[in-house]
Amino acid sequence: MKADTIPRQFLESVRRYDKPDAFRFWQGGRFVDVSHAEIFDRVYHTALGLAAMRLARGDRVALLSENRLEWAIADLAILSCGCVNVPVYATLPAEQVEYILRDSEARVVFVSTPEQLEKVQKVRRNLPLLQTVVCFDPECASDDVYTLEAVEQRGRLAEDKPDYEAMIASIGRNDWASIIYTSGTTGNPKGVILTHGNFMSNVHACLDVLEIGRNDACLSFLPLSHSFERTAGYYVMITAGVTIAYARSIETVAEDMQAVRPTVMCSVPRLYEKMYARILDAVEQGSPLKQKLFHWGVSVGRRYVEESLGGSVSPATRGKRSLADALVFRKLARRTGGRLRFFVSGGAPLSREIAEFFYAAGLPILEGYGLTETSPVVSVNTFEHFRFGTVGRPIPGVEVRLADDGEILVRGPNVMQGYYKRPEDTAEVIVDGWFHTGDIGRIEDGFIVITDRKKDIIVTAGGKNVAPQPIENALKQSPWIMEAILVGDARPFVVALIVPNFEKLEGFARQNGIPFASPRELIDSPRVRDLIQGEIDRACAHLASFETPHRFALLDRELTLEDGELTPSLKVKRRVIMEHYGDIIDELYAGH
Repeated sequence: MKADTIPRQFLESVRRYDKPDAFRFWQGGRFVDVSHAEIFDRVYHTALGLAAMRLARGDRVALLSENRLEWAIADLAILSCGCVNVPVYATLPAEQVEYILRDSEARVVFVSTPEQLEKVQKVRRNLPLLQTVVCFDPECASDDVYTLEAVEQRGRLAEDKPDYEAMIASIGRNDWASIIYTSGTTGNPKGVILTHGNFMSNVHACLDVLEIGRNDACLSFLPLSHSFERTAGYYVMITAGVTIAYARSIETVAEDMQAVRPTVMCSVPRLYEKMYARILDAVEQGSPLKQKLFHWGVSVGRRYVEESLGGSVSPATRGKRSLADALVFRKLARRTGGRLRFFVSGGAPLSREIAEFFYAAGLPILEGYGLTETSPVVSVNTFEHFRFGTVGRPIPGVEVRLADDGEILVRGPNVMQGYYKRPEDTAEVIVDGWFHTGDIGRIEDGFIVITDRKKDIIVTAGGKNVAPQPIENALKQSPWIMEAILVGDARPFVVALIVPNFEKLEGFARQNGIPFASPRELIDSPRVRDLIQGEIDRACAHLASFETPHRFALLDRELTLEDGELTPSLKVKRRVIMEHYGDIIDELYAGH
């Protein structure tokens, strides 16, 4: 029998694998191993400590923290005592933290650092239901703030100690496990209610199609507050006995890959885009011979992939692939630690060009698709069933069909119970058991192709429908363009806001004697504008006239989480962009 609750699966994994390196975290200048036995001991006593706070079954406990070992300890302890975990993105400002804590009616909140504690303390007087604050870092201790160590110690000193198996026995698959607040590109976030059964059905279905086991190691850096990392990079890994190592930060991922040497990794496309851009930059800096060798290697790799996916690789191609691996690809593999078997990509569309490049280089990216409301995985490419340009086939137990307008509908044990305290919103998206994703797509031989978000479709003043995502992704393939946002709803034509690759532009300016003292001066240069126009023309050469940006504006800085322009999962908030850059957009349409 497969475990149908998270605590039951945790206990089963502790007994089955009993590894000395179940988790790894950075401490004292190196990665330190934590065994299954130690993590179980800490989870058990932390759960007892929480129970001593007289929390009732189903009470909400919030978790405001970056990825770290204590996140997992707190999460498993919360679930083990029958409470509901409400994860909160560590990047959110105090006002948004307050909204989530108040809306979820959280009674306890775990925080990681003094910085996160300050957010809670700033709004605590507005949260009458919040009784207890627990901080991971010992220096946060005060009269009204517990430390995690103190909660754990309280559990160790408890007189009435049921064993762990008895503690979790009454938790069922239909009990709530988490309320995850969607990052929301518009309006206030909604709390998605997910049960133990939602999560575990998704975990087991993923492991039915992906070969992952106790000999694997995973580097975790996407926020655990995000449903993708929560399920794929955490619960799946625990269930399969994979070692989970926590990266120090997003900025140190490249270094941490060298130290951890992961075999599997989950990420959003932005990591692969940045890796790809750096690789191309390095090639451009090399000699003509090295450039020629690189491009030869990539062409050989693409040929090998094409034949491999076709079911038969010729001896000649196999020989060339071995040579390309020795001369070109082995260096790329070393950048990931040298052991990587595959990446998993989700959260946003992945460019086909990037997917084909990494697969050719022997670092395959298995792209999948899902939403917070589906726990989250709906489909994923696997080595048995793989097709570029798609997000794979639905995982076992999940049904997918298309509505008349092309919207993707999902039904299965992974679909949420609903939005917390929002019955009208729930009824709007779950109709006759089918969840309406809001994504537009098509199905080819069982493979799902996502074409756009239903709400993002641009309808010009002339009545032309434009799907922005494929065009934006094409633009971002240029090494000179970091971000692209198309605008044109109810306007005479489509325009583009472009965030350029400032590092490359500065190099271009210096090489060509273009003076600049600021990013603004740099993007105002006619030479730079001509360069970007050429990139737009190339990327959009295959598009119809009404789909092609007629004008563009270069922004003088990158989009940021702090300014509310990106969600915590790094999706662009179109509504915010329209507000922040409204004047620039109006200028693009001046005279029309």
